[in-house]
Amino acid sequence: MTPAFRAHLLGSLITSGLMSFIVTAVATAKALGLGDVFWGSWMGAWALAWPIAFAVIATAGPVLRRWAAKTCGVSM
Repeated sequence: MTPAFRAHLLGSLITSGLMSFIVTAVATAKALGLGDVFWGSWMGAWALAWPIAFAVIATAGPVLRRWAAKTCGVSM
């Protein structure tokens, strides 16, 4: 595994973890409020969402970055 690929995977892991953590917190709070069931429901939702988000970011991320760079006229 090359250093560049390891960096891509680490970046994908951190990005997916942070984004899924925040989005599931907001969605859970909106759906259930901040009552007694919030914490367990949020952690359950996050545990499900993080691997999915990681897979999407790790696979689609490079394609989307190239598309965005091309759209903005940036060479990569």
